[in-house]
Amino acid sequence: MGLITGIFAFLYHLPQIYKWLLKPYYIASFFMTVAFLVVRKAPGLCEHLATQREDGNPCDFDWREVEILMFLSAIVMMKNRRAITLEQHVGNLFLFSKVANTILFFRLDIRLGILYLTLCVVFVMTCKPPLYMGPEYIKYFSDKTIDEELQRDSRVTWIVEFYANWSPECQSFAPVFADLSLKYNCAGLRFGKVDAGRYVEVSQRYRVSTSPLAKQLPSLVLFQGGREVMRRPMVDSKGRAVSWTFNEENIIREFNLNELFQKSKKLSKGRSEKGEEQNTSQPEEGSDEPQPETINPDQPTESKKDQ
Repeated sequence: MGLITGIFAFLYHLPQIYKWLLKPYYIASFFMTVAFLVVRKAPGLCEHLATQREDGNPCDFDWREVEILMFLSAIVMMKNRRAITLEQHVGNLFLFSKVANTILFFRLDIRLGILYLTLCVVFVMTCKPPLYMGPEYIKYFSDKTIDEELQRDSRVTWIVEFYANWSPECQSFAPVFADLSLKYNCAGLRFGKVDAGRYVEVSQRYRVSTSPLAKQLPSLVLFQGGREVMRRPMVDSKGRAVSWTFNEENIIREFNLNELFQKSKKLSKGRSEKGEEQNTSQPEEGSDEPQPETINPDQPTESKKDQ
């Protein structure tokens, strides 16, 4: 049953995997992940490598290499227990495979180890993980607009993500937050993002640390009436984030999105009915002057990106 489930999951994500294969980041990561396997098994090349096998076969793994690969598998499985997206699963596999390859190459030949480590450094400096570019209904704040937008209408509830482009956790969480914005965004419940790595003053004002050691990125903050109501992850007395899994189920439950959405829909419905009453009002009898168009000041204006 588990095998069948895995096959169906693979087929379900096959279009997404196919898109990955067309991106340089994943292509290069794949080849760097299987580099040691190719070198150890390639005919005509493996014969010149050193080995500690008793039979002297240089084209097969020795017991120490098998031990390192088994340890790598255990680490990847432990890390993937907290992964929430397919990108995180694959990213953990690529990351720890490169670490294991570095150890294996240095153990095999120091020259190969230096070469592989150099390739890893060049890869990190030149290739960045592709950013999420899918559909979303999110307003991006700057240091000059965030306070104004949060306090513009006290009836609007905002869920704001503080993120940084260099954070792998923020990159993995981007499609989850975008999907939530498509499902729950309405006139009374809005979604926003602010680059805490770029706008340092904003992150300090809202007490979000951008230090990798604090592990506060990404941070989700719920604002009502321009004031913070709650945030995840919570922060302990030492300024470190309390462990919390950023998946869709946890966010819906902790932020009570279903109830917020129902209340916000009533607010949106009340605004539309008020606008219809104003638009259908007739001018007084005998008056030939045209009536000016009525504008509802409470109706929020959408940015070009929101449209």
